[in-house]
Amino acid sequence: MTRILVIGGGAGGMELMGKLGKRLNRRSDVELTLVDISSHHIWKPLLHELASGSLDEGLNAVDYRAHAARNGYRFEQGEVIGLDRFARRVTLAPQTDARDKVLVPERTLEYDYLVLGVGAVTNDFDIPGVKDHCEFLDLTQQAMSLRQKLLRRFLEQARAERPEPFNITIVGAGATGTEMAAEMHHVAEILEGYGYAVGPEQLQVNLVEAGPHVMPALPKPCLREAVEEQLEELGVQLFTGTRVTRVDARGLHTQNDQMIPSDITIWAAGVKGPQVLSKLGLEVNDQNQLMVEANCRSLSDSRVFAFGDCAACPQPDGSYTPPRGQTARQMALMIADNLLRLLDDEEAPLKEYLYKDLGSFVNMARFHTVGNLFSFIRGGIAVQGCPARFVYASLYRRHMLALHGPIKGLALLALNGMQRWFRPQLKLW
Repeated sequence: MTRILVIGGGAGGMELMGKLGKRLNRRSDVELTLVDISSHHIWKPLLHELASGSLDEGLNAVDYRAHAARNGYRFEQGEVIGLDRFARRVTLAPQTDARDKVLVPERTLEYDYLVLGVGAVTNDFDIPGVKDHCEFLDLTQQAMSLRQKLLRRFLEQARAERPEPFNITIVGAGATGTEMAAEMHHVAEILEGYGYAVGPEQLQVNLVEAGPHVMPALPKPCLREAVEEQLEELGVQLFTGTRVTRVDARGLHTQNDQMIPSDITIWAAGVKGPQVLSKLGLEVNDQNQLMVEANCRSLSDSRVFAFGDCAACPQPDGSYTPPRGQTARQMALMIADNLLRLLDDEEAPLKEYLYKDLGSFVNMARFHTVGNLFSFIRGGIAVQGCPARFVYASLYRRHMLALHGPIKGLALLALNGMQRWFRPQLKLW
């Protein structure tokens, strides 16, 4: 029996499991297991919509156990806390309820091949006060918690006789931060339409970026300028070239001694590997990413693979793969191919990953969408408006089709589209 254990059910991990499950479900000599800290999967680029309440998790979440049953693998919910590479054994933390009662005790899972795709967490850069006073969007649970805080604050604002300006500050003007800034104005508009006395004029959204521009992943200056123009038209106050040195309950303190008031601060500035990766006995870099070969094998152990944001995969030009969703997906599917080869021949040559930038997109709620297609070909093609929105939406559609297959995937997308006509635009609980 060959045991393949995959840690992390993000977009790449789910597509990897689907591919291996369909290819191996008739083989009794292979056991395939997925482990994730959550019970269900939500596409990470949608977490900002989940946090705002404009996304219904009931319609967009994929239950791991149901997906496992359909695709021929096992699922174990839990958090990895240890790795014994010599015994080939992973330890999962005990699961507890809200009162810390142990529901599932600490347990171990054995493997012959281990695949780590645990993604990344937001990098606080050891800045004082960030952990204590900021919200993060790394996990579904964090997005749900932020939703409650945001909507509670909006509704308190609506009930106040003389409401004071509500300041939301987002640190990091990448895709998550930029989309979240626009989403906040979208939420205010919807609430005002529901009859709440909350309008965009009562909301001040600040977007803080250490670099000179918003959306540095967009290669063309015209696209970055289009994003900045749209944000400024919405009333978002941009602080580019601004480094945060400290965060407290009142707001952010910057390198130039500026104080930016903030009622809710969302930290979306940079990523690093989860802390647990440094405790597994595998080589990591200064960003806590696992060091791997070009075929995604760990430099420390040929039985361990890693992909996505938690892996530093070398490229021919001496660089390493960037933390992008497309990178994780492509690496995960390549690892699936390599595992299939190893099952047939442990000495088989393995594929190596070569990164090609297929493009970058940012969707600012209903207001505007911009992006760049096929960036690896002479800088790519700049697209804006409806064409860009169509491509952006197609990325999620492709993911749903990969998870559910063409028939069920199309049916779910159609159902989701119909639900948008009937359900409220904002989930208020």
